[in-house]
Amino acid sequence: MCLVSCPRLAHLPYPPCLRASLSSASSSLSLHRRNGMRAGRPKIGDQATSDVVVRLRTPEGRDEWLYCHSAVLAAGSTYFADRLSDAWPTCQILGSRYCVEVYCQELDLSSHVTALRFLYAAEPCSRFGVRGALGVLQAAVNLGCGEIAAACAGYIESAPWDEADEEEILRTVPGLGAQYECILARLRPIDPAPVTRIFLSAFRHATRSSAAGPARELKSAAQEQLEYMLTEDDDAPLIALDNVNVKSQVKDCVTGLLSRFSDFLSSVLTKHKETSLVGDIGDLQQELHTFVCDISWVCQILSKLEMMKCIVLYWVGVSSDVVEAVEVVCPGYDYLKTSLKVVEVSAKVLEAVAFGNIVLPTEKRHHMVNVWITFARTTKSLIVQADHDDDEGDAETPKANLDNEVWQGLESAIVSIVLTLPSNSQAEILSEWLQSKHVRYPDLTEAFEAWCYRSKVAKRRLSFLSNIDRVS
Repeated sequence: MCLVSCPRLAHLPYPPCLRASLSSASSSLSLHRRNGMRAGRPKIGDQATSDVVVRLRTPEGRDEWLYCHSAVLAAGSTYFADRLSDAWPTCQILGSRYCVEVYCQELDLSSHVTALRFLYAAEPCSRFGVRGALGVLQAAVNLGCGEIAAACAGYIESAPWDEADEEEILRTVPGLGAQYECILARLRPIDPAPVTRIFLSAFRHATRSSAAGPARELKSAAQEQLEYMLTEDDDAPLIALDNVNVKSQVKDCVTGLLSRFSDFLSSVLTKHKETSLVGDIGDLQQELHTFVCDISWVCQILSKLEMMKCIVLYWVGVSSDVVEAVEVVCPGYDYLKTSLKVVEVSAKVLEAVAFGNIVLPTEKRHHMVNVWITFARTTKSLIVQADHDDDEGDAETPKANLDNEVWQGLESAIVSIVLTLPSNSQAEILSEWLQSKHVRYPDLTEAFEAWCYRSKVAKRRLSFLSNIDRVS
């Protein structure tokens, strides 16, 4: 708040220069006032027509003197209207001028000066930056300059903000009064219904077929923002994760994406068997990579929505076709990025099964482990080969790989699933693993040790079954 007083001259330490200027203006002040007011709107700082000195002071010792006019101040500011009214005890000083002291913080001084200058403008102007207008708004509210405050509030409300502007507005506006809370409209929480509509519309864009130019940029932006909307961090997700309507429509979109991917796999494998793919190989490589990237992203969303079942059941069914398509379209380590994306999707699927979130029959678990152990092993060996070639060639070429957590998660999921299989199935998988030259990945040592222990003690631990069989 601003503190205003009107002390007598004897109690005010006026600078000598002000005393001299006030004395020299005393004799002709009345004439200048009459002529000046008649000629037009007075100007701030015009000593000849001024009848009020506004003294802006700060705790740090700043002291600004402004020659003003009581008629202008009273007309534009309820604060000055009160202080200059007959009901408020005041006194004349040299040159028939009153003195009004206004105390403000150092950082707010320039804003108070600007607000006083705006009182002399034909039309309040606030278009000089959001934070500048915010400072003037504070000063205008403190001084009771309603027209200036309204102009600043209107400008701030309609202007674009950057992040720093938003933080400053959030610190300042709530303390100015309820009439200025309209400024915060764009920052208020939104109703659930519009959020749901935006989420579902964005999800449809995010799962559409690959497009070029702006459509591709929109798809990428939609995927990024949808993931952010569902992220649990310091703030709750924008979408209720148990919303039945959202889950139903998300499932429809995912089903459409997987259906298009199945058609693509069928087309590739059919063409490969009937004709050569040489002419179309570039487009097919890009399309396969896009499909796999979309499915990998969908896995992240479905995991947050606890809907991994639909993708797991699908991926188990097409595992062999996916591996074959990758071998046909993206052979070797020249197109390793696609193989890595396939590994990423498979890791998420296998983890869902390993954690018990999705229940699969024994045959499907056995088939899935066999397929992806081989593929992961081959891909890992290609990465080793690529790293070796990079060391001998261009060291600046970025190396394709996955985060170590993905490889560890895949390996852990494979071990867990292997240990859920019947003993003979485990023996089959472990035997093939031990004979492979790529035995280092995936490392099934834990499964091997558990299988050895179980096999050795099996007869003793299950001896009661033999007794039951003999009795029966």
